[in-house]
Amino acid sequence: MKTADVDILIIPGWSSSGPDHWQTRWETRLPNARRVEQEDWYKPTRDGWASQIVAAVRAASRPVVLVAHSAGCSAVAHAAEHLRHGDVAGGFLVAPASERAKRAIPGMGADFIPHRRERLPFPSVLIASATDPYCTPEEARELAEAWGSQYVDAGDSGHLNTESGHGPWPDGLLRFGGFLKGLGAVPERVIQVGS
Repeated sequence: MKTADVDILIIPGWSSSGPDHWQTRWETRLPNARRVEQEDWYKPTRDGWASQIVAAVRAASRPVVLVAHSAGCSAVAHAAEHLRHGDVAGGFLVAPASERAKRAIPGMGADFIPHRRERLPFPSVLIASATDPYCTPEEARELAEAWGSQYVDAGDSGHLNTESGHGPWPDGLLRFGGFLKGLGAVPERVIQVGS
């Protein structure tokens, strides 16, 4: 599978991703990528953020690949229970936020974290850093196991965002390309009327 074969939905975390963040750069660079907008980027709610993701997935015309960062990973997990089998071809999950984030970030709703811990209904990879201030490697591994995600240790990389020096993040783009290739051919998406 190639980027031209899919709709890439960019799902930022708390405060969205700024102009230099790798998610924003990918959104600009990849023609089939678009951001899932949230009503309030500073006060995430489980149902609000999840419903925006579900609506964006259902509006897509090609197989969907989700690219989530930080609290966006939690939003994907919450949205997953409302997605039908086959709605999403894959999930690229980076630097999930955990209980640490809830304590450190103002406005992180109590219903948003803890994470939903059921297996995701699509293939996924979870990339986490050993030095992420918002999620320990142990928590990230537990999430990967619960979600059925392949776990990738990004080493000493902070929160894998602009502040940690991951504005362009070329290694991430290479990993994303490999992830897409690993998804293989996905059958054409069937759009159901009235769904």
